Amino acid sequence: MPLTVPEARAYYDRFGSKQDSQGFYEDPALDALVRVADFAHAEMVLEFGCGTGKFAERLLSRELPESARYVGCDVSPVMIDLATQRTAAFKDRCSIRHSGSDLVLPAEDRSCDRLVTTYVLDLLSEADISRFLQEAHRILAPGGRLGVVGLTHGVTWLSTCVSRLWRLAYDMKPAAVGGCRPQSLTALLDSRAWNVAHREVVVAWGVPSEVVVAEPRERSARTPT
Repeated sequence: MPLTVPEARAYYDRFGSKQDSQGFYEDPALDALVRVADFAHAEMVLEFGCGTGKFAERLLSRELPESARYVGCDVSPVMIDLATQRTAAFKDRCSIRHSGSDLVLPAEDRSCDRLVTTYVLDLLSEADISRFLQEAHRILAPGGRLGVVGLTHGVTWLSTCVSRLWRLAYDMKPAAVGGCRPQSLTALLDSRAWNVAHREVVVAWGVPSEVVVAEPRERSARTPT
């Protein structure tokens, strides 16, 4: 059973800056996302679940053009404070905002070149994931890209064992693993609404992460949801 939004908020308020300790398996997957998402040509980026602002700082300092704007949102007030402090040097082109439980993204229709969410969809219920993907389709501009990274099923003997043990821990007590569980990201993306441009599984220290870049299909070309 996924954590409720209040439960997730409470957990990550407590977790705070310790989230960065997960970099040993997250960073290689984020490296892969940066390699394929073409941030160098993005002018407006929104990150759903910005956490401590670690990835935001990387994007603003190394990956995005100086003309680009970044908006990060998170459900945890503690994470918002940490991300705001971490990106203070970029405040002229960076905004960190609170996201509510309704999953309405803080952006106008077709206004974003890139929408990024890393290690967040593995927290959400199927209904909330569906709502997020609808919002993603709404805010991405033509030619825009959705970049998603999350825990997934193993592809090697070791990563399969780690994934199964993680799922067992989740089934017993979701909060023990931060409410996250392995899942297939590509299985969540309806092919009528999304074109998967890139997909790979990155294994670091036995932990498998799926990296997906998808492009929204034109609304007229897909079956209404």
